[in-house]
Amino acid sequence: MAPATPSSALSSLRILDLTRVRAGPTCCRVFADFGADVIKIEAPDGVDPNETMSGARDGYDMLNLHRNKRSLTLNLKRAEGLEVFLKLVESADVVVENYRPDVKTRLGIDYPALKARNPRIILASISGFGQDGPYAGRAGFDQIAQGMGGLMWVTGLPGQGPVRAGVAVADSTAGLYAATGILVALRERDVSGEGQWVQTSLLQAQIALCDFQAARYLVDGTVPPQAGNDHPYSTPMGVVETADGFINLAVGGDGQWRDLCRAIQRSDLAAHPDYATQPQRLAHREAVWALLTPIFAADTSANWLARLEEVGVPAGPIYRMDEVFEDPQVRHLNVAQSVAHPRLGAVTLVGQPIGLSRTPPAMVAPLSDKGADCDAILAEIGIDAGRIATLRSEGII
Repeated sequence: MAPATPSSALSSLRILDLTRVRAGPTCCRVFADFGADVIKIEAPDGVDPNETMSGARDGYDMLNLHRNKRSLTLNLKRAEGLEVFLKLVESADVVVENYRPDVKTRLGIDYPALKARNPRIILASISGFGQDGPYAGRAGFDQIAQGMGGLMWVTGLPGQGPVRAGVAVADSTAGLYAATGILVALRERDVSGEGQWVQTSLLQAQIALCDFQAARYLVDGTVPPQAGNDHPYSTPMGVVETADGFINLAVGGDGQWRDLCRAIQRSDLAAHPDYATQPQRLAHREAVWALLTPIFAADTSANWLARLEEVGVPAGPIYRMDEVFEDPQVRHLNVAQSVAHPRLGAVTLVGQPIGLSRTPPAMVAPLSDKGADCDAILAEIGIDAGRIATLRSEGII
């Protein structure tokens, strides 16, 4: 397969990626896909007992999270390794880390230490619960943040108990918020000439992601309940069973309700005093669904989707993951993209969901073998071949 052309959008940036698992790698992947020189810094073999937390290096998760990055092994627990890292900081733009808050201070790579070597450096820290406060020292994982951020009590069917989301929403969102913060700090640096410390956490990201449900409590004092597949206040908006499966139905206003009544050949319901307006339908939600359930069960998903589209009522299929990537619109959007891997051949991964007209993201390289780029990266900062050999023999790289 022909290699893709790298994006030039962020090609002037160098990012030092100290992260692992998901939130931090998600952040750095944004920069890598838009052309930044992202250097994934990893411990040499035998130094980090938790290095396999994201699975096998050639596994789907590592390949998807770490494409487009170069790999440098470096033992930051040794003085020589720390000095090499700080030398890298001198010519870097951003350092991203997701250690527990105290770890970077113990290693000597906290923001004051980095700023002393490069006043323009931006440090982005992603933690479980924040850089300080009563929970700062706790290990943070996605599901814990989902629970503490309120998501698990608004997810799931009423009465079934807390339910986690099926994807790592706190991790992924924290990574994207960190990327946003970095971009803000980079733009501000253009004005001030100085870097700064960007901070976010899984807990903050999860609460922010709850958005209108969180605001519902803060503004109105209402604790949102589990609503299952129903929208909190729009009806009928949710999952309906058909003769051969399920579809999502989304009636967002009174005009769409009248269109739905036409599609199901029940125009008599359009002006019914219990259903004519959104507040009335919400008050009689169970009755609305009781009317619709046998009607939709009488025909197939494909037929219903066609009829609803014809009258302009929002609806959509509910796909399993294999079906997602067979959808013609998903194919048109080029969400799945391939990159050539030296051992696995063409590997298909999830592309960036962002398009730019002149400098779009690009997937140009798979995850490098561990430490594959050591010599090239160290030579770029003026370390000669003899010194590199010594660092390797001493287990620093």
